[in-house]
Amino acid sequence: MRKSTIAFLLLLFFTNIQAQNRNPLPTNAQLKWHKNNYYFFMHFGPNTFTGKEWGDGKEKTEVFNPTQLNTDQWCKVAKESGAKGIIITAKHHDGFCLWPSKYSTHTVRESGFNRDILAELSASCKKAGLLFGVYLSPWDRNHPDYGTEKYNDVFVNMLQEIFQQYGPIWELWWDGANGEGPNGKLQVYDWKRYEQLVRKLSPQTIIFSDIGPDARWVGNESGYAGKTNWNLLDTAGFKRGHGAPSQDTLGTGNYKGASYIPAEVDVSIRPGWFHRNGENEKVKTADQLFKIYLESVGRGANLLLNVPPDARGLIHENDIIALKGLKAKIEQIELKDLFKNAALNEAGPDKNNPKKTSTWYYMLKAPAVIRGIVLEEDLKYGQKIASATISLSLNGEQVYQEAITTIGNKRIILLPNSVQATELSIVINEAKGLPILKRAKAF
Repeated sequence: MRKSTIAFLLLLFFTNIQAQNRNPLPTNAQLKWHKNNYYFFMHFGPNTFTGKEWGDGKEKTEVFNPTQLNTDQWCKVAKESGAKGIIITAKHHDGFCLWPSKYSTHTVRESGFNRDILAELSASCKKAGLLFGVYLSPWDRNHPDYGTEKYNDVFVNMLQEIFQQYGPIWELWWDGANGEGPNGKLQVYDWKRYEQLVRKLSPQTIIFSDIGPDARWVGNESGYAGKTNWNLLDTAGFKRGHGAPSQDTLGTGNYKGASYIPAEVDVSIRPGWFHRNGENEKVKTADQLFKIYLESVGRGANLLLNVPPDARGLIHENDIIALKGLKAKIEQIELKDLFKNAALNEAGPDKNNPKKTSTWYYMLKAPAVIRGIVLEEDLKYGQKIASATISLSLNGEQVYQEAITTIGNKRIILLPNSVQATELSIVINEAKGLPILKRAKAF
């Protein structure tokens, strides 16, 4: 009895140690999501015509009447901007549906426009080779059943319509907004039921919200992720909307998070989320957008850039100019690889320095002018790197050094000034297990 008890206790002890050291891994769908790390958000609906950010659900459906709607134009702009897909606000808080839902009387069907925008955009995305996603607000300031158990049936039926009629749906975007409906009541959302339905209808769909389960909100709408950004998050005891983790936690994740839930950065190209003519001269510049790209994609997050169609149903010319400028700047990073032909030496843990777990050393035959460095982890084995030192040298003499924390899907290090260098060293100071780094790039 004693021996078996001791054996059991030892087994329990080592099981607990393993559990503490366990590093959650991404699903195949999440790995694919990481690869498509920049795409469009498109806020479109009655607010486009009323100038509101949050409609009250009392808007007449006739107000929605785009005169030149062309979803092919949206996809052309997205494609030419380097974006990998589009997520459309199928239903915002005002309850207006961009498809003729059987479960609402506040839709494109009742408007004078009477065209199925989800069908058109889904087809345009397929034609252009873009991913298609939907934002579906659970809050509904128009539906008479909102605030009752019947509304959970309504929302489930709407989800079913969208997934069965307009799929495949790459990403489903939920925020936790929960305000009063037309009857003055709040709704108790049946999130578990919603998730189960989506998993049943489309297991590969990425579900976004404050707490995932597949991707998380970054905690701000300003366009940046934390300099330390773990793809891990603890969600026990938290919920969507009020009751979500703190903004700091959402921005950085949790070092020992129990679930793999990477961050997505949502930000608008304009001051508002819906198009207003008064903001046509306030579109973010290519330089501002590039800074956002560096602080989102360049910190391991995905970038969801809002590009709202105007009242014509087109992406405005000013937005297109800024987006083309952004694409040119991204290409300077993506299409250059100054270390492509460099000699590479890899070393494992240093026995004389336990903090120095792994080193990658690149050497060029001739000096190159370097503006920045791109690092990527192989995330199918989990995110592991917690601290690293990056050094550039010219013929053995150090010309630049920077200490960083996480790397994750992608870490873009932009130098303050260009330097000439012949060597790059990447020293991993702390990692959760053996770090696996993809070949470094320089531009």
